Amino acid sequence: MSATTQEMLDRAVGVLLGQAIGDALGVPYEFATPPGPGEHAQMLGGGLGDFAPGEWSDDTAMAVGVAEGLLAARRGGGSVDDEVAARFLAWYDDGPADIGNQTAAVLGATRRALAGPDVGAGPGAVMRREAQAFALEHPHSAGNGALMRTGVVALAHLEDRATLAQSARAIAGLTHADPLAGDSCVLWCESVRRAVREAVLLPAAGLDLLPEDRRAPWAQWLREAVDPVRAAAEPVPGRTFTPNGFTVTALQAAWAAIATTQEEGGEQGPAEGLHAAVRIGDDTDTVAAIAGTLLGARWGAAAWPTPWRESVHGWPGRRADDLEAVARGLAES
Repeated sequence: MSATTQEMLDRAVGVLLGQAIGDALGVPYEFATPPGPGEHAQMLGGGLGDFAPGEWSDDTAMAVGVAEGLLAARRGGGSVDDEVAARFLAWYDDGPADIGNQTAAVLGATRRALAGPDVGAGPGAVMRREAQAFALEHPHSAGNGALMRTGVVALAHLEDRATLAQSARAIAGLTHADPLAGDSCVLWCESVRRAVREAVLLPAAGLDLLPEDRRAPWAQWLREAVDPVRAAAEPVPGRTFTPNGFTVTALQAAWAAIATTQEEGGEQGPAEGLHAAVRIGDDTDTVAAIAGTLLGARWGAAAWPTPWRESVHGWPGRRADDLEAVARGLAES
């Protein structure tokens, strides 16, 4: 394996590790008081789910489900939809301590359907149908619950951006059928793919993969995230993008945290990017998890501090070594 390929593989592993580390750093501050300007986040545990120090929340639990489902499908299991949906349901059945309202509604409806009229049906098709039904009943349902878990999809399609866009939108649609939720996942996954392959930060790289009528709004939202006038007026860059339960503001918050700490000629590395993401506040674990996937894709697994790597853990009984194995499996397949 060439040195370049080894470097790419390290960056690929950094994606899922970054997700988990960002999540665990953000857990103690979720919808609570975030660290102040210049203060660093700590893996204190607690949060909405009374998590242990270093334990990740629903963001990474679902990302692990996505990653392991993708790998199982690739190795000859069921369809991607069924493999991922089955893991979402296994997590739901375990009674997660923290779960988003929309995700809980869709997974609950799916479980009831599979126990009743759809017994024996593939869980992926049933879950997708329930997500679409939820979106029809709730016109503003582009929550951040798809974006928080989908960055890892890039690892399964590092050579094919068009297939990546389709896969990202499809996996988002298992619980979040609103087109904006799918758009955000396409954009972020393509930026992760480019970062793994080229060590660059280009969140607008996937604009051409979106429907034409939504490219201009997304381009504007990305520009807003790095507006220097706005950032200079804020005590914490990105604080404008709160609340950030909406997939657009979640993406803007994550990109603002990255952009303000990874500027050309003044790169501070991924750790400062995660601290900046948590400082923004509101849905801190989700914003930091999203930021962590792109930071890890840019800087690689080796850039994450060892104490963080040794501390992270969570459902379903996984630790950093397990994340590394599944990430490698996806990237090398």
